[in-house]
Amino acid sequence: MTLLWPVLAGLALLRLGELRLARRNTRRLLARGAVERSPGHYPLIVALHAAWLAAMALTIPADQPADPWLLGGFLVLLAGRAWVIASLGPFWTTRIISLPGQALVRRGPYRFLRHPNYLVVAGEIAVLPLAFGAWRLALVFSLLNGLLLGWRIHCEDQALAPRREIW
Repeated sequence: MTLLWPVLAGLALLRLGELRLARRNTRRLLARGAVERSPGHYPLIVALHAAWLAAMALTIPADQPADPWLLGGFLVLLAGRAWVIASLGPFWTTRIISLPGQALVRRGPYRFLRHPNYLVVAGEIAVLPLAFGAWRLALVFSLLNGLLLGWRIHCEDQALAPRREIW
């Protein structure tokens, strides 16, 4: 039996759970006075991630064996994603939501990097298709993701700039 379908199904379920958590956190933050910034890019990010999963499901042969090392690397990236989500706690969302007057999170991977989640996402988008030999998918979606993340990071940095000096 191949691992492709169980991996993609598990990942899809994980992402749906993350979206549910993000929506809950977003509602709570907005109720506390937070503001969403630059929402225009968000549908493109959702579309990119959905297309990435769909492209793997539609183009990778179901019997394609997985490279165990790359699949292991993908699991490490998932652990990194969990670390990011746990570190941000109630501030983790999939949108750019800023709560004025609130200090930025500086624990977990945020002690070392400004945008660790985006590093994880970039790795996931490249590594999972590579684990199943789909280097073209890895390349195309990595380039598209890089363009969108460049835009998002610019927007997020602008939104969070007033809060950088708050301790």
